[in-house]
Amino acid sequence: MLYRPHRRRIDNEGSSSYDASPMSLDDLCESLRNCQQCRLASGRTQVVFGSGNPDASIMFVGEAPGFHEDKQGVPFVGAAGKLLTELLESVGLSRSQIYIANVIKCRPPQNRDPAPDEVETCKPFLFQQIQLIKPHMVCSMGNFATQTLLERKVGITKVHGQPFQLSEFRLFPLFHPAAALHNDNLLPLLREDFQKLKRLLDAMVAPPQKPAVPASDQPVQMDLF
Repeated sequence: MLYRPHRRRIDNEGSSSYDASPMSLDDLCESLRNCQQCRLASGRTQVVFGSGNPDASIMFVGEAPGFHEDKQGVPFVGAAGKLLTELLESVGLSRSQIYIANVIKCRPPQNRDPAPDEVETCKPFLFQQIQLIKPHMVCSMGNFATQTLLERKVGITKVHGQPFQLSEFRLFPLFHPAAALHNDNLLPLLREDFQKLKRLLDAMVAPPQKPAVPASDQPVQMDLF
């Protein structure tokens, strides 16, 4: 279930409340600037909210900010970000056309995996971002983003490159670019999945008389899990 885009008020002690007034993506970003909702607040340089086109039809979601993201306040600006930019360009996309965010908005110490309670605390803000941007396609990069958006435990090696039709958008899981940088065997698979993504995006804007997308690219029904 997606969260209603209500304004979240956070005071200096970390207490929060919601009201029902409309909010923009900028409003949400500002409301999280001094977030104290979890232990990650004490070690971050700044909240890394997200960047890109607020009206994007495609959104990419990673795990959490790393060292460079924490310093610059922008997601995917390190080596993994350079690879992501290259992969986007290989299918005719630019970062100005998409929106990029992470499940976790603050860098975990030493880039450790996010703790379950940290994911639960930050997850509503990701869902608010998605609801405000209203993308047609969301690409989850890696296990944490994929499991968060599918709302179930499933390995990225099992579901990468398979589209899932959810209630508000189509989900397309991908290996995380950082994983592909550390494991040469994953990079060809990641490149191949980006080509699958291109075919899906082309089919979404194609006129009705065009042939259907290949069966392997058809959305997977959720009851398979």
